[in-house]
Amino acid sequence: MIDWLSGLGAAATWGRILFGAGLFVVSMTVSFAAIGIAMVKLPSNYFSSHYESDFLPDSPWLVRWGAVIAKNIAGVVLILLGIVLSFPGVPGQGILTILLGIIMLDIPGKRPLESRIIKRPRVLAAINGLRLRYGKPGLILD
Repeated sequence: MIDWLSGLGAAATWGRILFGAGLFVVSMTVSFAAIGIAMVKLPSNYFSSHYESDFLPDSPWLVRWGAVIAKNIAGVVLILLGIVLSFPGVPGQGILTILLGIIMLDIPGKRPLESRIIKRPRVLAAINGLRLRYGKPGLILD
């Protein structure tokens, strides 16, 4: 048992530590950038009950369904990533990443879940502050 523990210290070289720190910074930057772009590009009335959307309405059916499948896969990946980012010590915006993943999914009953997340005062204030910084109106909620 002690031999195993002493082997752990030898495995932590400066190269591995720098690689881990670099991965930390890259993942945090990519997470912030993706969430920021999505929240700024989102229509201001997306969370309103009057919002209706049809994904790629003028595309051929094969292109449309391929894009819908890819969008749903990306949504699941973002939800899983958001769960990981929610753990203590992991950098990134876990709740906003989960919200972005849910927005991308085409599942029944997602609106109430989105509303519960977006109506958190700190989440709404962060998103509206970001949108106002880029000249977009704040989100409209019902």
